[in-house]
Amino acid sequence: MATETLTDVFEEHRHVLTAVAYRMLGRVADAEDVVQDAWLRWTAQDRTNVAEPRGYLVRITTRLAIDRLRQIQSRHESYIGPWLPEPIATDIGHTTPDLTERAVLAESVSLAVLVVMESLSPLERAVFVLREAFGFAHGEIAAILERSEAAVRQLAGRARRHVDERKPRYDVDPVERRHLTERFIAAASGGDLEQLLALLAPDVRLVGDSGGKARAPLQVLQGVGNVGRFLFAVAKEAIPAAEGRITEVNGAPALLVLSGGKPDSVIHVDIADGRIQCVYIMRNPDKLSGVAPM
Repeated sequence: MATETLTDVFEEHRHVLTAVAYRMLGRVADAEDVVQDAWLRWTAQDRTNVAEPRGYLVRITTRLAIDRLRQIQSRHESYIGPWLPEPIATDIGHTTPDLTERAVLAESVSLAVLVVMESLSPLERAVFVLREAFGFAHGEIAAILERSEAAVRQLAGRARRHVDERKPRYDVDPVERRHLTERFIAAASGGDLEQLLALLAPDVRLVGDSGGKARAPLQVLQGVGNVGRFLFAVAKEAIPAAEGRITEVNGAPALLVLSGGKPDSVIHVDIADGRIQCVYIMRNPDKLSGVAPM
């Protein structure tokens, strides 16, 4: 292949490679580093026998992501406060009209599922991502990971059960999610504590991620009283040149708060039975590049 052709082929598949790496790692910067490493491998290795570039590139990216995941897991142990995946702006509702496909994509990139996936082993996570999010067959995954198909089926089953048992149940109807998100934001920003509390489930949780670099709780808050009081206090916080907008983040509507045109925080909610079950607040400035306005 000529160098120009190599570039064209790689760029054709860059989106899926980045998507695989992000779901594996939960951080945009790490995903981009892995994809860059995959590019270097792609240009340096002999490709004369590569019949299917997409599978070949996914294999390289997945293996690199597994290695990177093993390296960065130690970061979370020394992280200040709760650790959440890095939020990213998505456009699933507009680019994927099929409702079933939209639901699958939204689940695979949702914050709730990415949080649960943190407790999977690197191999389980790779199998789950390739199987559930991208529809690779067990045999294809076995070739990517250099494992037997039987072993991959076992990993896939274990990972699926783990995620199903631990992920919170939430409504995926985009209209209802947006409507309740808007009511939640209006109640909080308008100082209507009674209305705010009415939107929260009795056992609601709040998870804040600041990395110690912004105001956010250093422990998970539990219960409508604790969560409501914190949200009410946050709503009164003065943010310079603040601007709020609802945008799609990780497959669902969320509030993006800008300060002077730059991301200050992302507030994302999980909803079930018409109530907010979990509130995620991302305020670590190092993890907000993926939602920066264009």
